[in-house]
Amino acid sequence: MCRKYEVVQGQKGVPIKAWTRDVAFEQAAKQQLLNIAQLPFVYKWLAVMPDVHLGKGATIGSVVPTVDCVIPAAVGVDIGCGMMACKTSLNASDLPEHLGGIRSAIEQAVPHGRSARARKGRDKGAWGEIPQDVANAWRALAPVFDQLQEKHTVLKQTNNVNHLGTLGTGNHFIEVCLDEQNSVWFMLHSGSRGVGNRIGTHFIELAKKEMERWQIQLPDRDLAYLPEGSDLFTDYMQSVEWAQNYARINREVMMQRVIQAVQKALNRTFEAHVEAVNCHHNYVNREHHYGKDVWITRKGAVSAREGQLGIIPGSMGAKSFIVRGKGNPESFNSCSHGAGRVMSRTQAKKVVSLAEHLAATQGVECRKDEAVIDETPAAYKPIDNVMAAQSDLIEVVYTLKQIVCVKG
Repeated sequence: MCRKYEVVQGQKGVPIKAWTRDVAFEQAAKQQLLNIAQLPFVYKWLAVMPDVHLGKGATIGSVVPTVDCVIPAAVGVDIGCGMMACKTSLNASDLPEHLGGIRSAIEQAVPHGRSARARKGRDKGAWGEIPQDVANAWRALAPVFDQLQEKHTVLKQTNNVNHLGTLGTGNHFIEVCLDEQNSVWFMLHSGSRGVGNRIGTHFIELAKKEMERWQIQLPDRDLAYLPEGSDLFTDYMQSVEWAQNYARINREVMMQRVIQAVQKALNRTFEAHVEAVNCHHNYVNREHHYGKDVWITRKGAVSAREGQLGIIPGSMGAKSFIVRGKGNPESFNSCSHGAGRVMSRTQAKKVVSLAEHLAATQGVECRKDEAVIDETPAAYKPIDNVMAAQSDLIEVVYTLKQIVCVKG
């Protein structure tokens, strides 16, 4: 197999294997990765996916293998963020000519967005009165969460059950898509919401305090770590596992609500979950690589073991892909989690006009206002280039084109 990656090597630290041919790889992201590569507990090398871009704490689109330590900021604050997609028995011909009703039905079924000054009233992106299906789903999460908040009281005042089954803001979305055979798919992107954010920020700060206490100098203080065997490590891993479960259940609750909403809008039943995928792309997991059990942190990367299905979405007006992993050991069995940004949100709003956004999202039933220009297709790398750069990591099973997109 032809080697697809390029090697970046700093003066210190492990090599960086980057699947970035013919895609943008900003210098700031490269420097951030060189900082991570210097840490003495990084195992073998860092793997960098073609959607790589600068992140807070650690680089988005990176796979960080570590021995006996984890870096909370490398997991980030949207713990368990990921994708879910399911194929339905519907065909494009079963849908109405105008899709506004379907979009409206989904928006009514799933809270999304965030209210400004939400502290003065209910946030539109959260539940007021908890629906029964959400309460039922919370029962599986409540016992461990009770234990966590007893140990870490900052978790008591969080959006937990009232964010379960809700979408959020930013690059989170719900879409109706068509594959090459015009079969209808539902796809969504979200994570552990407010409670996962609080868990992440809490343990990042605790890790930084531990570095200060032990007078450990780091190339970047955001790379503060927790050593295996410490009480904080144990608490963090329990919290991360819980948040990752929350994120998975959050997506399942939303998907069921989307299915029901579309059935109601079409006034008919149909099969869903014909081929369902539910995968994280911001998470940490214990895995065996090159003869050793190590912690694999994927920040904006998806597990791509041989035969494993995953999801790589494009932007609002682009294609998305259901993929099957090839189990490439050099990427630690990983692939990209999306297209990857080439513009910051602020830059996109300055550079891209509303007319350009309208042209880029033509044919998609979605928000067309200036407030979503930070998510416009031009803010992201060309998805075809991203896919070509990682052809040794995955194969495409389905190519999806969105026709409805709901964003917060």
